[in-house]
Amino acid sequence: MRKAIVNIKGISAGILAENESGFEFKYDDIYFQNPAQRAVSVTMPKTQQTYTHPSLFPVFYNMLPEGANKEMICRSLRIDENDFFGLLLATAQYDTIGAITITPINE
Repeated sequence: MRKAIVNIKGISAGILAENESGFEFKYDDIYFQNPAQRAVSVTMPKTQQTYTHPSLFPVFYNMLPEGANKEMICRSLRIDENDFFGLLLATAQYDTIGAITITPINE
């Protein structure tokens, strides 16, 4: 199982994980309890439940490069073009468009 920390403006908001049935996301308890912290997306409001989805959640999928950029990155980093989570882990750590960054968890 691969996992990553989802950060919003540099603050840990929760854990995104890939498992055999798809993906799951759970908000960090401290982040959840702080009313000043916003939700990851409109479709994933702050809750203590674990969100599950058979494919990468749209909010994270939309962070991925596309077209020729995606092909070049996948080729240079040797990532399968259909490994969306691997591509997210490789490209969403620093300079992203928006407030969300992804930090891989190496276990």
